[in-house]
Amino acid sequence: MSTRTAPAPAPPAESTWRNRYAGTARLVRLALRRDRIQLPVWLLALTALQAFSASSVLGLYPTEADLRSFSIATAASPVALATNGLVSGYSAGAVLACQIVMPLSLAAALMTTLLVVRHTRQNEETGRAELVESAVVGRAALLTAALMVAVGANLLLGLLNIVVLTAQGLPLVGSVALGAAVAAAGIAFAAIAAVTAQVSDSARTANGLAGAALGVAFLLRAVGDMTGTVTHDGTRVISGWPTWLSPIGWAEQIRPYDDNTWWLLALPVAFALVVGSVGFALTEHRDVGSGLVPTRPGPARASRSLPTTLGSAWRMQRTILFWWAFGTGVLAVVYGAIGDQIDDFLGEGDQVADMMEQLGGGTTDMVDAYFAAIFGITAIAVSGYAVQALLRMRTEEAAGRLEPVLATAVSRPRWMLAHLGLVAAGIVALQLLTGAATGLAYGLVVGDVPDQVVRLTGAALVIVPAILVVAAAVALLFGSLPAWSAGLSWSVLALCLTFGFLGSLLDLPESVRNLSPFTHVPAVPAAQVTATPLAWLTVLALGIGAAGVVLFRRRDLTTS
Repeated sequence: MSTRTAPAPAPPAESTWRNRYAGTARLVRLALRRDRIQLPVWLLALTALQAFSASSVLGLYPTEADLRSFSIATAASPVALATNGLVSGYSAGAVLACQIVMPLSLAAALMTTLLVVRHTRQNEETGRAELVESAVVGRAALLTAALMVAVGANLLLGLLNIVVLTAQGLPLVGSVALGAAVAAAGIAFAAIAAVTAQVSDSARTANGLAGAALGVAFLLRAVGDMTGTVTHDGTRVISGWPTWLSPIGWAEQIRPYDDNTWWLLALPVAFALVVGSVGFALTEHRDVGSGLVPTRPGPARASRSLPTTLGSAWRMQRTILFWWAFGTGVLAVVYGAIGDQIDDFLGEGDQVADMMEQLGGGTTDMVDAYFAAIFGITAIAVSGYAVQALLRMRTEEAAGRLEPVLATAVSRPRWMLAHLGLVAAGIVALQLLTGAATGLAYGLVVGDVPDQVVRLTGAALVIVPAILVVAAAVALLFGSLPAWSAGLSWSVLALCLTFGFLGSLLDLPESVRNLSPFTHVPAVPAAQVTATPLAWLTVLALGIGAAGVVLFRRRDLTTS
């Protein structure tokens, strides 16, 4: 007579739950240690942007009539609604919310998606996740820790903004609503990144998918605001239905300093819970290191250029260049299209004229001063491209893919110079695109396309030497301090923005402003071109870049 062994009892539900999330607290501490430079830089930069914006609104529009004129002009311009945000009244706080909620929500979403992908998919791609999960770590702990850090970062960002806004004398209730709206938008995109990290098997693709979702959210909000209806007094816009399909639109609809619609915070929170749950569910349907969508196999034969240092570098850099070209091109067209409306849009107050004269090199021509200021903004964006593209060198080194390459006949200087040369060419190409797109859009409006394209393209190219100095600084940091290069590189860019572009508005000492290379560039087209500072900036960029190559040649490779 045979006997059968009774099946083992199922483990208690509580035990299964603990096993699934085991090690989460330690992974949170590990993520915070890894981001001890990068995350504070993000938070401080976004808080400084909020402080500057609040100070600007209070200074530029000191009277109720000025505030009302701004709201009416913005509500009447579809382009202004797309680039600024939702108009909700004409108090100082409402005007600030119109200007800052949308861009700050976009920045918080970008910060969050990069953070989540970095601590999930990138850890799997580099093999860290497999090593970590070989210890007492639950299957869902990695994603849980990343989301906890992301949520905490957004809550801290909201809190910092509340402190800054109330310190500027704005109402507490509206400040809390604005901080909560921005934090909620960032948390919603943390959930989106949690899903894209499961779908793709590479961090670059996961970030690209999350970035595409962010772009769709921006476009839905822009279309909804542009197609909305303006109230009879012209100071309030009721958005169209596309806005309600976007997490960025939900942040705007809270209407800080106006309605303060608290219940709308439930939309991004519910969205994050549902989409985040999908991300957790997807972790159970794939292996560690792989994505739900497998990588498409490449061609059977590589192109002739791929085995070369330049071809290999181009393969790594081309996607980054494409997306930055798309973003800067769209911005350039939008900024150029509203160039002829700048007088009506900004108003005629003395504070506005003073600000534009400072940004435009002292000129009294508001249109030229406007374009000089716009090229300063887009130059910072192109500098962001240079930082991201050059940091791919550090990614290759940290992932261990650089050492086998250098074991061949490829020398270190040759490999690094290929990346530097491509990024320098990319900087020139992006500046050409920015100037041409701005000139084309503005020329179509004023009926003078050829002259405006040539004039504004030349103005954009004048800033190239200053951007090359930023790129050279990244090369120097990579060559000397590889483990710290990412955080320090973005810090350099943030300081250049603060000292150079915002220094005059913040009334910083001239000695401090001169630390930024952008301070030494003529504010073309508002100012005359002088060759001397451009030549010195070019020489400085070449010297710093050469020092970075020499230091990289002499140091050891490191993956930590």
